[in-house]
Amino acid sequence: MKRMLGITAVVYYHSAENTWAFTSTLRPSKIVTTRPLPSTATTSLHQYAATINIAEDAPRDIPSFEEWASYGGIQKADGFQLISNQVDNTDYLDISAMTTQDIPASTPVVYVPSECILSANAAMQEFAGCIENDVLDLLKANGYGTEMRQYYLILKILSEVEKGTESPWYQYLNSLPRYYSNGASMTVFCYSVVPPLVSRLCKDERARLKNLNMGKRGIPFLSNDTKGNDELWKWAYQVVYTRGFETENGTGDYCIAPMADMFNHATEANVALAYDEYGNCYVQTLGDVPANSPLCMSYGDPTNPSFLLSRYGFLDMSSPATFCKILPSHVSEELKNLGYAHNNMLFYKDTGDVSEAVWDILLYMGLGETDASLQRQFYDAHMHADFATKAAMHEQYYPVTAAKLAEHIDTFLGDLQELQEKGQYGGNAVEHPRLPLIMRHNEFVRNTFLAVRSAQGLEQNTYA
Repeated sequence: MKRMLGITAVVYYHSAENTWAFTSTLRPSKIVTTRPLPSTATTSLHQYAATINIAEDAPRDIPSFEEWASYGGIQKADGFQLISNQVDNTDYLDISAMTTQDIPASTPVVYVPSECILSANAAMQEFAGCIENDVLDLLKANGYGTEMRQYYLILKILSEVEKGTESPWYQYLNSLPRYYSNGASMTVFCYSVVPPLVSRLCKDERARLKNLNMGKRGIPFLSNDTKGNDELWKWAYQVVYTRGFETENGTGDYCIAPMADMFNHATEANVALAYDEYGNCYVQTLGDVPANSPLCMSYGDPTNPSFLLSRYGFLDMSSPATFCKILPSHVSEELKNLGYAHNNMLFYKDTGDVSEAVWDILLYMGLGETDASLQRQFYDAHMHADFATKAAMHEQYYPVTAAKLAEHIDTFLGDLQELQEKGQYGGNAVEHPRLPLIMRHNEFVRNTFLAVRSAQGLEQNTYA
């Protein structure tokens, strides 16, 4: 007996039949075989091009995936439904989950047995000893030693693609998106029309892709065609990094759980995902969910839309706040101790509020320009939790912080306007299809800065 996310479950394993039975409110009518849907095709090992088309405009075969999922023992609550929507006014489809029925809090909505899950730990065991040490050493030397699980999972995806319809995961892989809008998919021009932090994050995604791609040599179980197909490698990278999550069950695994990977992100998530000690995946509601509602999980900090854009390729309009874009040339230990961090230095979109860390950093930097002793006094008050002294100094030197805040907003909005004009007149959506998304992101940031300026009573500028 084990309890995950409030679900009391009993899992029985029958080795002779390779079957699982799951007892909960998601109770199957019979013991189901979790062996993925068998293939009837005889495609040769490396004829993947004839079976999985990775072109951006290739259709996603969702009906076959749902049949595969049902046969494989993936269970869904009554009312659970996959729906499709166009991506950024293109012909590409985003598939997400919703419910057509009211679902009470703490109700399991999806169960994925371990046999259907793509596991990094399992891939590392499967390919143990098959990859030259020089390849792994190169990745580690380039700073990607922490990405080994994702690297092995990319190799697993590629090895399954090569099997074509003979792969146990063929129907799942053929249901996945081909079009992505994240940093790894953007053009160099796209990087030039986003603010500096977003540009850096997007370039980091591209650098990670290129470095992991360097690890394709010396892999004996992949064909030369696969190792030479950069677009296929990029697609596998996108699958792993946009659909995989930490299991957080003590195993250190990183997994992709088919069907459980169809939940979109929301600031106010209404479902959560977890794994048990056997590697089975459960998704459960966090509160009451009314009928005809989307079912959404959290992909990360909702106050960091820049990361969500660079990693996953979407703009979260529900984000309550965004990083204030204050980027010192050097982030000292003192700044870190005062609270400097991208998820702490926030401008709030709807209220125009400014987080405490922003005021602290601005005052510390402002005092440093005029009186080092006052700067030290403020820093010591912060470190010793002397809130009375901090409050008094904030009140006394408010003109300093207000001036620096106004200067920062003015400068940033001016720079942002130049980026918008460059994007509007220097590029086009045909050559740079992610450009409309980027322009909406920039407008989201602009409106947030304007809200802060208005709420804080700072002098109006020409960017309103």
